Amino acid sequence: MQQPVKSEDHGSATRAGNGGRRPRPRQDFGLLWTLFGELFQTEESAMDHPLVEADRLGDTPPARAMRAVSAHAKKVLPQIRGLAKERDMVGVEGGKGVGAAFSVIRDGVGDLLLTLEKSYRATLLGMHHGIGVVELIRHVATSQGDGTLVAWCGRWLETRRRLVEAAERELEWFGTHPDRAVAPAKSGSLANGVRALVHGVENVAEKIRSLVPTARVVPVESDKVESRREESN
Repeated sequence: MQQPVKSEDHGSATRAGNGGRRPRPRQDFGLLWTLFGELFQTEESAMDHPLVEADRLGDTPPARAMRAVSAHAKKVLPQIRGLAKERDMVGVEGGKGVGAAFSVIRDGVGDLLLTLEKSYRATLLGMHHGIGVVELIRHVATSQGDGTLVAWCGRWLETRRRLVEAAERELEWFGTHPDRAVAPAKSGSLANGVRALVHGVENVAEKIRSLVPTARVVPVESDKVESRREESN
């Protein structure tokens, strides 16, 4: 008589995808939980911000470098969701809401004051932030014996570093196109008005500084005594 087939342990697939280890509950992850939330945030930004830069720059080498980073972020986001799910980190993706808020602030306010090259460099800084996050996740995963996550981080870092280095090399383009480099990142009446207001405030501050007399340093009594001693010697 054929023996009944035992139902597969519902956690076996997850353990296989996690180096044979059963995922732990949320409260046991600590730093890793926090970092995954930050990872979702940085990858959403890495997918969105480079496309904004590329649209501003048109068909140029730095624009193409930015699009390559965005394409990689779009590709790996589903992988990150899978890694979080395998480790029972349900809800950790909510951390990307913070990133969305910062994106709105930057696009709505910060970019009004930036030139094209400064906006490009600001996006590069965000990319380096993401690299730091994944590097730290790899260290945490190593300490926890999570071989699957360590391997994923290694692949991500190899690809992303190569793409970011390529984007950094395109800073040369701004040096050979200075007129484009100093052009406003955002145009329009609002952007022009904000820049004019900031420029006016800076001019007023400079005039105030020029009217304030430079303070003269008056030596204290101990300094006078020490000076007389040196003269007598």
